[in-house]
Amino acid sequence: MKEILALDSLPRRFDAVLFDLDGVLTATASVHAICWKRMFDAFLQKRALLQNEAYQPFDIETDYKRYVDGKLRYDGVRSFLAARNIHLLPGTADDPPDAETVCGLGNAKNALVQQVLETEGIGVFEGSLKLLHRVRAAGLQTAVVSASQNCAAVLKAAGIDDLFAVRVDGIEAGRLGLAGKPAPDTFLHAAKRLGVEPSRAVVIEDAVSGVRAGRAGDFGLVIGVNREGNPEKLRENGADLVVGDLAELLE
Repeated sequence: MKEILALDSLPRRFDAVLFDLDGVLTATASVHAICWKRMFDAFLQKRALLQNEAYQPFDIETDYKRYVDGKLRYDGVRSFLAARNIHLLPGTADDPPDAETVCGLGNAKNALVQQVLETEGIGVFEGSLKLLHRVRAAGLQTAVVSASQNCAAVLKAAGIDDLFAVRVDGIEAGRLGLAGKPAPDTFLHAAKRLGVEPSRAVVIEDAVSGVRAGRAGDFGLVIGVNREGNPEKLRENGADLVVGDLAELLE
């Protein structure tokens, strides 16, 4: 690991590092998971009562990781609803949070995240921040690639918004019609905006869907950050390296 990201070898092998946001740079993955659960549980409880069905809550350990983690917000809603064989109208991005549409549920989850951001703030992983400064000092370009539509607000709240030349987030992906992770489109778009070839760029992800996206895009190095105790899953889906914390790469 030390040799792969050694300071003197970085510019020879790579031109850029593309960071995921939630779970890689900032400690917001748990916030998203909790907000997804709150939103889906409220919806599922109401639906079960109206249809006289058994209530089966959203499970963070299984449902979040399998259907939602790392995906664009509305894609996550669609994926989970399909798993439960629930069919809703797609709606539009302007739907209010109480609308029982795919977009309405996604917007309800986003409203919960906004509340947390305003009241609790954002934590940054110290090891990730150190690595970010290291690669920038080595002359590599940096980008953040996130499915979150709150990406800009999170970066600003964390005080790291000025450390990235390019930001490709859920808003940008929606505007351009880019497929979300595990498709490689958002990472490829970030590399294009930086003017670098995928083979000369590093992808750093903590979600299986993000690791798969990095591998599908034929990036030069895909690093998995094992925040959830699933190192084998990250390796199986294409991570070249798996670390518990990015500080390990600086030792």
